[in-house]
Amino acid sequence: MDDLKKQFAKIYDKNVDAIYRFVFFKVNSEEIAQDLTSEAFMKSWQVFQKEGLKIENPRAFVYRTARNLVIDYYRKKARMTAVPIDDIPLPEQGQCLEEKIFINSDFEQVKKALQFLREDYQSIITMHYIEGMSSKEISKVMKRSEGAIRVLLHRALNSLKQEIKEA
Repeated sequence: MDDLKKQFAKIYDKNVDAIYRFVFFKVNSEEIAQDLTSEAFMKSWQVFQKEGLKIENPRAFVYRTARNLVIDYYRKKARMTAVPIDDIPLPEQGQCLEEKIFINSDFEQVKKALQFLREDYQSIITMHYIEGMSSKEISKVMKRSEGAIRVLLHRALNSLKQEIKEA
């Protein structure tokens, strides 16, 4: 049992920040994001205790759990609205001030356009471009084939481009 706890602790340490960001993008509330992130790991731990090493991709499993909790949260609130994405930290690798301003203005435009996309489009863009997840990982989270994920990502990007043009 101690070995199982250590394995899960490693999974938690590796993924807690990413899961929190993912949930926060969806609910736009620090308190709710913290609660749902905690609940996602608690539910995952309960399953992990029973299934252990049978879970093929623990990261995808925790993402799927978090995603389902966000969906449940909105169902309970009886509203499914697009949530704006705020406060995403940008990498600062020796960029000059002009580059940062340009990136921030583009980023703001993308954030505004993203809120008007369908929920699954928002999710796939966030998972792929913000969290750096592969198509294979996303397919496990969204329970779709890798081919379907690539098509969905392509459509999501086209919709995002269209929203940006219309803005």
